Amino acid sequence: MTDLRALWDFEDPVGSEQRFRAAADLAAGAERAVLLTQVARALGLQERYDDGHALLDGVPVGDDRVAAHVALERGRLLRSSGRPDEARAHFEAAERAATSAADDALVVDAVHMVALVAEPAERLRTTERALELARRSSDPAARDWDASLLTNIGMVHADAGDWPSALTAFEQALAARERIGRAEDVRVSRWMVAWALRHLGRTDEALATQRALRAELDAAGLDDPYVDEELALLGG
Repeated sequence: MTDLRALWDFEDPVGSEQRFRAAADLAAGAERAVLLTQVARALGLQERYDDGHALLDGVPVGDDRVAAHVALERGRLLRSSGRPDEARAHFEAAERAATSAADDALVVDAVHMVALVAEPAERLRTTERALELARRSSDPAARDWDASLLTNIGMVHADAGDWPSALTAFEQALAARERIGRAEDVRVSRWMVAWALRHLGRTDEALATQRALRAELDAAGLDDPYVDEELALLGG
């Protein structure tokens, strides 16, 4: 099967759509069907929700893995278009189909999406369930979900004002990002750790991290307004 992650650039949904369409044109059967679901996802990121739903309507569902992808992307389209209550049933269906297909990464993705549309009181518990599934999987693609899930757990704690718990989750997410090794994601995780440190009053540590991030961004010719905002708040 095509590595879907290699074709994705979430900052460029139009380009991603084109790549997935081109790949689908060269594929057949279940692989083509899965690639088309990613075209639908790219359409959703462009807010072309009706086009995305129409495309999914035409995807032939020949096995559980394809069914999971179709349900997952249907749910994402509904959530993005402001219909989270309708989306949940599709995410739950995606989890069931992915479980039947024994696709751990897809199961974790589905559970993580259930958490995103759950009521606040349920969100932490469901995200922790997704994290447990990721950690006990033998599939590296499933295990690598831990970084995003720990970030989401940190955000739940931050939203509740529990900054010590948020910091712990963000530090664990940073360790996971460093293991995975994508530099941009590592920088984001470092920012989140520093963000939590500022809220805990540990401003010297927060300032040192934000300054280091600013220096790295300058060296790479990159901008990040969130780093600049934190530096301004820290007086740095």
